[in-house]
Amino acid sequence: MPRFTTSDDLSLHYSSEGDGTPIVCLAGLTRSGRDFDDVAPHLAECRLIRLDYRGRGRSDWAESESYTIPVEARDVVELLDHLGLPRAAILGTSRGGLVAMQLAATAKDRLTGVALNDVGPEIAPEGLQAIEAYIGRNPPFSTLDGAARAMADRLPGFDGVPLKRWRDAAERQFRETPEGLVINYDPGLRKAFLDAGAQPAADMWPLFDAFDGLPLALIRGENSNIISPETAAQMRHRRPDMDYAEVPNRGHVPFLDEPQALAALRSWVARL
Repeated sequence: MPRFTTSDDLSLHYSSEGDGTPIVCLAGLTRSGRDFDDVAPHLAECRLIRLDYRGRGRSDWAESESYTIPVEARDVVELLDHLGLPRAAILGTSRGGLVAMQLAATAKDRLTGVALNDVGPEIAPEGLQAIEAYIGRNPPFSTLDGAARAMADRLPGFDGVPLKRWRDAAERQFRETPEGLVINYDPGLRKAFLDAGAQPAADMWPLFDAFDGLPLALIRGENSNIISPETAAQMRHRRPDMDYAEVPNRGHVPFLDEPQALAALRSWVARL
C-alpha cells in the first residue's frame, strides 16, 4: 500500500496508476481518493495519482488544527517530491479545487493545469450549511444499503441515479460496524471546519486569478448548492479559454463520468 511521510511526520496513503500525463486527484472535504473510481477508467491514458488527505481514508489522523487548506497543499507538494515529479496537473473536487487554488498562489511552478469539479472562489452559504449539518457525525443508518437508499431519497439535485451508484458511494464514505455505520475520516474535521467558518471569509478571487496561463477546466452540477450560476459565469468571464461543462440532473458533486464532464476533461487533458 503506497504511503509517504510528511514533514510533520504523518503517514499518508496514495495510489498511482497509469504511465501518461500525471494528474493528482484531490477529493472533497470528507472524501478520499476512491471518489475518482468512476472517472478513472475514462482517463486511462493519464497517470492518476489519488491522495487520501490527512485524517481521511487510509491516511493517518492528525491534530484538527492541521486540517487546513494550506497544510493540505503542502502535503501535495511533498507527495510530488516523494514521487520525483517536478510538475503535475490537479483534478480537484470541491475541497480539492480550493487546495489547487492555494497551490496556484504558492507553488504554481509545480502545476501543469487544473480542473475544478463543482467549486469556485465563492462558496454558496446554503452549501456550507448543508456540510455543517453532517460533518464529523456518524450517519443514522445501520447498513450501507440503508445509507444508499437515504442518499437516493435525500440528496438534492440528483435525478435518475441508479441505487447501485449510491451504494458504491456509501461504501467509500462509511464503514459497517456492529454499532452501525462509521464515517471514513477523523471526526475532528468538524472542529476544523467550524473554526474556519468562524473566521471572516477570505477573498479567493485572487487565488482563482493565479491560474492565469494554466490550462483550466470547470465542471458544475446544474443543481449545485456550492457554486452558483453567477459565480460560474464570472469565472468564465475571467477565463474565456476555460473548458466548461454544466452537468444536468447533478447537484454537488458530479460523478465526473457523465458525458458532459468527460468532454470537458478530455479537452482539458489534451491541453496539458
